[in-house]
Amino acid sequence: MPERKPRADALRNREAVLAAADRLFAACERPEDVTMADIAAAAGVGKGTLFRGFGDRTGLIQALYEARLDPVRRAIADGPRPLGPGTPPAERAHALLDAVLCFKLDHRHLSLALEGTGSDSPYQAEHYDWWHSTLREVLEQLPGLSDADFAAHALLAAVRADLVDHLAGRRRMSRESLRAGLAAFVTRVVGGPDQAP
Repeated sequence: MPERKPRADALRNREAVLAAADRLFAACERPEDVTMADIAAAAGVGKGTLFRGFGDRTGLIQALYEARLDPVRRAIADGPRPLGPGTPPAERAHALLDAVLCFKLDHRHLSLALEGTGSDSPYQAEHYDWWHSTLREVLEQLPGLSDADFAAHALLAAVRADLVDHLAGRRRMSRESLRAGLAAFVTRVVGGPDQAP
């Protein structure tokens, strides 16, 4: 039996909900202050529409995160250098971690909300597994790096949403300073971005 396509009004409602949630998370002081009722009101839909479409607040946050991350995922899967396949591994590791940092700077409260939902540990979340396995596969191509699995975990710890929020928000570090600091740290672990494989 062919899969039913979502109705046009359901697609419009979904986009309105994601756009409203995006605006609310971007404008909030604390991500936990954004409620399903707030999102429904901002999107002009009933709360029931949110629960039917996303299950719960965690499901909505995950859907929004995935929608905003999709261009980055596509660039990593089949885009050009420096994120795409075929890029030398050290350069690609630098680009991947810079992409994570920039994404979390651009979507700070959404990233905080996502890392604060679900399981007891953010390391058990699906999005973390994807970032870790993607980075680990790149690091495994580097000569002389004995434990790519651990190195991927350690490097991703430098771009956790709570750390990015602390440094950018409370410590008032500029985007440029954060990117430069991360690049220097990644160079100490994996070498410079121009390191030959």
